Amino acid sequence: MIKIDEVVNEGLNKVYPGAVLLIGNLDGEILYKKAYGFRALKPLREKNEEDTIYDLASLTKVVATTTSIMVLLSRKEISLWDDVSDYIENFENGIKIFHLLTHTSCLPPYSDVWKYSKSRESILKSIFEEKPVCKPGSKIIYSCLNFIVLMALVERVSGESFKDFCEENIFKPFKLNSTSFLPGNREIVAPTTERDGKILRGEPDDELAYYMGGVSGNAGLFSNAQDLFKFIVTLWKGEVIPRIIFERFIKTEVRVEGDRRFLGWNAALPEKSCGDKASPRTFGHDGFTGTSLWTDPGKGIVVVFLTNRTHIERRKTIEDMKRIRIRLHNVIFSSFF
Repeated sequence: MIKIDEVVNEGLNKVYPGAVLLIGNLDGEILYKKAYGFRALKPLREKNEEDTIYDLASLTKVVATTTSIMVLLSRKEISLWDDVSDYIENFENGIKIFHLLTHTSCLPPYSDVWKYSKSRESILKSIFEEKPVCKPGSKIIYSCLNFIVLMALVERVSGESFKDFCEENIFKPFKLNSTSFLPGNREIVAPTTERDGKILRGEPDDELAYYMGGVSGNAGLFSNAQDLFKFIVTLWKGEVIPRIIFERFIKTEVRVEGDRRFLGWNAALPEKSCGDKASPRTFGHDGFTGTSLWTDPGKGIVVVFLTNRTHIERRKTIEDMKRIRIRLHNVIFSSFF
């Protein structure tokens, strides 16, 4: 494990204040688990712990939003090829649920509506009015807007708030006791950036999620390494969601101009953070704050790597974080098989 520690330690106090790494297998056995560095650097230093809760950022897209769509699909309440306009008013642009999940909707990557509109309703209205920049299905354009629209769709179909739907249909049945939007026990939450004169702790680093009240389909979820590992193992075993549904999401592949994606999940490519040693069927996702979750079915290995990179710097360390992730996964996927 010396090489693993060397790679993680390289980023301490430069890229991130601390980290939690968990490596396990798909049988549910934890092979390696360790906390590094500090949970917080300011206003005071706090030693990191294995149960530290992190702002998952875009891991929200797979843990909360993609899984919510799996739930609705398993209940036969939706079809992947339904027009989104069937559920959301004023969304007449030919975009299907499938396009949103695979980032082939051609919606813009993000929106700066949060700069001048601070309410959830007005932000959603603005996002619904966004137009595709190309023909849906013709390109892969990674977009947070896709998963905000999916969140709204879940609410329209279920008649519940997204927060309540996730708690009742994902967090509770999966027994994810440390996973939530707007966590109550913020003492064990790793802080992120500073906004509106305060260091964020238990509130989303992502601007759209933050100004929508902390609950969004693109970001805003908080969790720890143990829960994320349990989440993957439970999905894999088909204990809550039928295995046939889950397999469809990690085996249906879209390839466009050298990029490839599964349904909701990112797919392995050498330039992705899962590195060069991952098997072709590897699926996972990254989060802007410095989080990642990758599963290699070929090797039977799950890797959860959580940091609060944005507690040090929001933009300048993005490439450093990418390099460390790739090196770390190369070491892990070369060592465990």
